[in-house]
Amino acid sequence: MSAALLVVDGDVVTMGPDRAVLERTTVAVVDGAIAALGTAAELRAAYPGAEEIDAAGCVVTPGLVDAHQHTTGDPLIRSTIPDDIDAQQAIFDWAVPIHAGHEPGDDELSATLTAVEALTNGVTTIAEPGTVAHPLSVARGLSAAGIRARVGMWGWDTPGLPWSAPVAEVVGRQEQLLADLPPGGVVGAWVTLVGHDLASDELFAAAADLAERAGTQVTWHLSPSDADGLAYAARSGKRPVTHLADLGVLGPRLVLGHGVHLDDDELATLLDTGTAIAVCPGAYLRLGQGYVTASRHAEFLRAGGRLALGCDSHNAGDTPDVLRAAWLLAGVSRDTRAGAPPLTAADAFAVATRTGAEALGLGDVVGSIEVGKRADLVVFDGTAPAWTPRGDLALQLVWGAPSGTVRDVLVDGRPVVRDGSVTTVDLPALREEAAGRRAALLRRAGIDAPTSWPVRSALVPGGPRT
Repeated sequence: MSAALLVVDGDVVTMGPDRAVLERTTVAVVDGAIAALGTAAELRAAYPGAEEIDAAGCVVTPGLVDAHQHTTGDPLIRSTIPDDIDAQQAIFDWAVPIHAGHEPGDDELSATLTAVEALTNGVTTIAEPGTVAHPLSVARGLSAAGIRARVGMWGWDTPGLPWSAPVAEVVGRQEQLLADLPPGGVVGAWVTLVGHDLASDELFAAAADLAERAGTQVTWHLSPSDADGLAYAARSGKRPVTHLADLGVLGPRLVLGHGVHLDDDELATLLDTGTAIAVCPGAYLRLGQGYVTASRHAEFLRAGGRLALGCDSHNAGDTPDVLRAAWLLAGVSRDTRAGAPPLTAADAFAVATRTGAEALGLGDVVGSIEVGKRADLVVFDGTAPAWTPRGDLALQLVWGAPSGTVRDVLVDGRPVVRDGSVTTVDLPALREEAAGRRAALLRRAGIDAPTSWPVRSALVPGGPRT
């Protein structure tokens, strides 16, 4: 018998079809998969000598799914882009030069940092939406941390932008990446375009066709603000989703990043085609993109839409914390579009787990604690103040947003966080390298990063100031 691992005596939030919570339940993990759920006595007898993680008094959930998480560019300059500029300035005056200055080592380190932070927040799956110059370096960084991921690369054919290329070259790069990182792996590839109004109709069609031939998902950005609506009106006289529908590129394989500014016809079209949306609430609020006024994500989900959560980038969503994103998703739904029922905490947690996995084409793999699925599990420390006293678990997981109580994390059955710390990488070495690479990257990009407050050292001649 293969070596087994038992997660013993936790309160298990299964997120199965009936969303049952199994109290004082043990989860048996064999060969990276969930093999059984039962009592500690039953599973100790079935798997003698198994390694154990004591989850008594703890809450065990499926790993959280981050369906739109940039892993390069921003992580090395996190909390650096000013928050008093608009989204276009943030992108073109900051993000584009930073991405243009990224070296392969920057990409690898940046991805590792993102994965480490995500794992300590209970996020076990991230989907990179494609602003990656060196995807194999990113894959190495993600693999080193031990997270499950889908990786893409730059895809656009608008002249004059970094890594832009003719359609055949862009699609060829994507096809090669799918060969290098088969989609079925813990870290695998998917098809990515930058999207917005930065891809030709030919490129949209070619990317959708490649995803269909490869049997994987495809993603691109659309309508986080009203800018894409204006661009498509000039481009074709149509709304963005209507234009894409006429191209025949919508459907269950497509995950649209954002989808905030949609009209009635666009919403209906996405529902009819089974196109998924990855919503990133923190980013829209941070960038001031009209989310509270325009969001129709609650309506989309209530109508049967395929919705996932994302945290975007480190200077927009600011942190890969899916529970915080779930909090914002539910909260904004209570303050927008009169007549649409708000989302409950239970709804939002489903988007963070099961439905998020389904949107990424991983619903048969992760997203719930069921026999046969891969063992991506999170153990929350139920003795922490955030869990005292214990109330309704859905309310506590979402409105309590207890990311800081993540104690242990398994990905594919492998313990990657124990007692709140990632075990797979050398964190002090990571911090030291990140500081050096940040400074070098800003120099290469020609950016002199401002600070909000004056920074002075206490190490001055003459002793302390009085």
